[in-house]
Amino acid sequence: MSFPPGFLEELRERVSLVETVGRKVRLLRRGREHTGLCPFHNEKTPSFTVSDDKGFYHCFGCGAHGDAISFVMGTDGLSFPEAVEKLAAEAGMEVPRGSPEQAARQERARDLYALLEAACAWFAQQLRLPEGKAALDYLRGRGIDDAAIARHRLGFAPDRRGALQSALSRDGFSVEAAREAGLIKQSDDGRDYEYFRGRVIFPIADRRGRIIGFGGRAMGDQQPKYLNSPETPVFHKGRVLYNHAHALAASRETGEIVVAEGYMDVIALDGAGIRHTVAPLGTALTEEQIAALWRMAPEPVLCFDGDAAGQRAAARAAERVMPILQPGLSLRFATLPPGEDPDSLVRAGGAEAMHPVLSAARPLSDVVWQLELDRQAPNTPERRAALRKRLMEAAGRVGDPVVRDFYVNEFRDRLTKLFSADSSGNRGSRFQPPNSGWGRGGRRASDGRAADRQPGPIQDLSASARAALLKIQRGRAQQALLATLINHPDTIADVAERVALLRFPDSRLDGLRSAILNLAAAADVLDAPLFRAQLDRAGFGAAVDAILCPEVYSLAPGARAGTDGMRVRQGLMHLLDHLQGPVLLEEVGVRMSRIHDQVSDAELDSILGVVISEQAGGGAAGDE
Repeated sequence: MSFPPGFLEELRERVSLVETVGRKVRLLRRGREHTGLCPFHNEKTPSFTVSDDKGFYHCFGCGAHGDAISFVMGTDGLSFPEAVEKLAAEAGMEVPRGSPEQAARQERARDLYALLEAACAWFAQQLRLPEGKAALDYLRGRGIDDAAIARHRLGFAPDRRGALQSALSRDGFSVEAAREAGLIKQSDDGRDYEYFRGRVIFPIADRRGRIIGFGGRAMGDQQPKYLNSPETPVFHKGRVLYNHAHALAASRETGEIVVAEGYMDVIALDGAGIRHTVAPLGTALTEEQIAALWRMAPEPVLCFDGDAAGQRAAARAAERVMPILQPGLSLRFATLPPGEDPDSLVRAGGAEAMHPVLSAARPLSDVVWQLELDRQAPNTPERRAALRKRLMEAAGRVGDPVVRDFYVNEFRDRLTKLFSADSSGNRGSRFQPPNSGWGRGGRRASDGRAADRQPGPIQDLSASARAALLKIQRGRAQQALLATLINHPDTIADVAERVALLRFPDSRLDGLRSAILNLAAAADVLDAPLFRAQLDRAGFGAAVDAILCPEVYSLAPGARAGTDGMRVRQGLMHLLDHLQGPVLLEEVGVRMSRIHDQVSDAELDSILGVVISEQAGGGAAGDE
């Protein structure tokens, strides 16, 4: 939409830039100008200047610069026409209409916004009436309190034909308008009926907070379980993000955005203080939704369940975003523990349970690499060639030439390291012990010095964050070890003594470890299905189900049932070596990092040399 230049000039003259900015930023007068903390980046010392006389703002910290229109676009997440219309309304100016057709569309949209707002208020009322008691009890049973119900304007659609239609008619809205808004449908026999019936209602707002549609969850056996409004002149599912308006405000403070899978996940995270959370409406992310996310944060975190469906969703998102990547704009991927979603995790442990998951989010390049690696083990020349071909094709889908070149180089470097490791005899298991932060993989040069002692990803974290990450990595390796023993019980006798020396911090995993050893010692025949049934009868069924999952198998493919014996044993030995050896080196690395500034390189190498000598001598450091 275009505007006459004279109109825009008059709008800028009539709008006070200081007043417009002052609604978002606390400004202090400095002579003829005003200063404050920049709303476009985090800062502690004011570097943001506003000049009414000159008609622009400027940040000397991040370089943000513009007028009242660009300020409203940046802080409210509006398009240029939307920002102009908002400022014009505040200034009492009439926006010129480009054509009669365009004016008619805008007038129709305003009517639909008003109707949908009235419907939202009516749904909220029904939730508090006796007919809505079951829906209200359901929400409270899911941990949603009255404050969250009010914040997200949740409601209930009774299963009564004509109820909503009558309410809207009393407010002056026609049946035709209700049909256009997607609230009333017409049956084959020409009778009108409500689109949402017998459902908990989740209002869906645009980025300006205007109600544009609804989502409904069935209270009984009605299908589908979740139902969204149909496409309307104001509601386009592929462009909308649930909780967009609330998350937009929160993302300005955090510089981050989290993408969950559904309404309940968003409401749970929002209630736990992670307010910069949105969700697509039951479908894979579209390019338009990704663009909207990038307007809030350069690297949105996509949060997926740790099951096969979650992996498929991650693969779809990665495939969708690769062609539109830009320098500085990407996605990160957070994987939840098996059997958990954000709603269940937050209800069980609060925000503290979710923060480590978000902090461990992986970059897009890691996810694409792992997805291709999981398709087929690269243990023959032909399979290695196929892996290289798939990765180069994935990199080739990146549209931006600069980003594409970096992806090509990244994948080439990883392939070189992977094939180099394989050629040195490490075939059979892709599981790699985490980087200790002391050199690359903790290896040492022939003269006894730490080789290539460069800060790695873990070394860049704080000591507490490294310790938390180390705990997660250990837990995953422990799960992979137990999964291998459960699916291949014939290997237990060979490693029972080493497994018995381990101690797992997670009491459930440690109990399962003991049960595996005890049942194996008492069994005459170690058949995998029979052994699994014995664990079920011993009360470990849920614990077994939790670790026999795609996430664990992607970490240690040899743990899968049906893997050949040689590969199983190689992977098993690798896991045991990791749990009994490199873990100690990691612990030393984490603890020594706290005093690294007081210890010389020579002294540090001497200490590490003692530890490595003890490991080489066969000393087993049981897991804490």
